[in-house]
Amino acid sequence: MWRATVFTLFPDMFPGPLGVSLAGEALARGLWSIAAHDIRAQGLGRHRAVDDTPAGGGPGMVIRADVLAAALDAGLEAGDARPRLLLSPRGAALTQARARSLSAGAGIVLVCGRFEGVDERVIAARGLEEISIGDYVLSGGEIAAMVVLDACVRLLPGVMGKEASGFEESFESGLLEYPHFTRPREWEGREIPEILLSGDHGRIKAWREEEALRITRERRPDLIAGLPAKGRKTS
Repeated sequence: MWRATVFTLFPDMFPGPLGVSLAGEALARGLWSIAAHDIRAQGLGRHRAVDDTPAGGGPGMVIRADVLAAALDAGLEAGDARPRLLLSPRGAALTQARARSLSAGAGIVLVCGRFEGVDERVIAARGLEEISIGDYVLSGGEIAAMVVLDACVRLLPGVMGKEASGFEESFESGLLEYPHFTRPREWEGREIPEILLSGDHGRIKAWREEEALRITRERRPDLIAGLPAKGRKTS
């Protein structure tokens, strides 16, 4: 079973949307599990304080190293080798390749930051790897953690209906996905491209590759720049 462990100040947020649809069905079938640990359980004093003012001054609060470390130590077994990911806007961007790599392992540990962030010392001391889902700031790491989990869980064996569907999606080949169509054949004066109705699978495959390349060039030229020269050709 692929195991996810989440450290958060809001454990009631999980599994949240991960408890429905594909991820929820896979959870019910025992293909993966999730455990949410409340960081505040290791908080200090009568009010279970988890944060303090930033050293050197500045706005906001920072999650204390001693509190977060205690939560991690209490919630993880010795020798747990799963990647420990701290959701952070300054982390390396989550990619489809990384999601596939994470889904191939035993699971992941996710740490959800809040406030201005967490004390830098605990990141190094507990081997946390910072990871980001995009160039923007959220109120906390919980929603970002759900994004990471959904990206991984859907790739687990037996979760998606057709194994091949996971390999024909955006980013799997370095390109965005080609356009999709279904019935009716004509809708509001717009028709399905004739080639998709031809039954010629070779031509259909070529058309889809060309469309994927066209859309990627138009919308994400940065992805084109990272492709080998062969992948940049239009035919």
